[in-house]
Amino acid sequence: MQHPKVSNEEMLQRIVRFKELTRPENAVPVMFIDSVLPGHQRMNWAVIGDTASENPDFKPAITAPHRFQIGVFMCPPNSGPAWHTHDYIELFMPLGGRWRFHWGSDPDGAKDGHADLEPFDMISMPPGVWRAFENVSDQAAFCFAVLEQHEVFASKDPYWGTQVIRQAAALGFAADDKGRMIKPPNYAEIEQQITASLVDWLTKTAALDRGS
Repeated sequence: MQHPKVSNEEMLQRIVRFKELTRPENAVPVMFIDSVLPGHQRMNWAVIGDTASENPDFKPAITAPHRFQIGVFMCPPNSGPAWHTHDYIELFMPLGGRWRFHWGSDPDGAKDGHADLEPFDMISMPPGVWRAFENVSDQAAFCFAVLEQHEVFASKDPYWGTQVIRQAAALGFAADDKGRMIKPPNYAEIEQQITASLVDWLTKTAALDRGS
């Protein structure tokens, strides 16, 4: 097989610096309809692909096509994605803190098991398995995600648990049949409030990393 020549400029566009990626201005704090619910707020960064985003405002750090997708997210203590599933595989690797992953087969939230992961442990979630996870440490922490290739806004994605859908709807949030977020009239105000809270945690995490 003859491989194409890749220029130095093209290679430089494929480098992502973690400290630059995770700046607040690069994040999507309301990437999913559960992001507005207490206990589920988090900062999200798309590295490659849409990373299952329901919010079309995502901007991948690397725009070249890949056969997989990568995302990074930061959760305050006792926060993380709500009960949901996908039609494809997800793999997660905590970059810090301690994370508890739950799984099951019931869209109403009944859990079959759970496991706690430390930094650089990994867990692979099969398609169709319902899952939720949270940062159970006492500091904000980052997690790394790898997703199987899939088309953005081609169908419902993620599938949310029934309680999550009801709670999000009470705040004016929903997703259409293509998985695109339906935003309430006061979306900008809600986003601003959530961003302000998460930036505080992001700042504290950066200070800890510097040893200050």
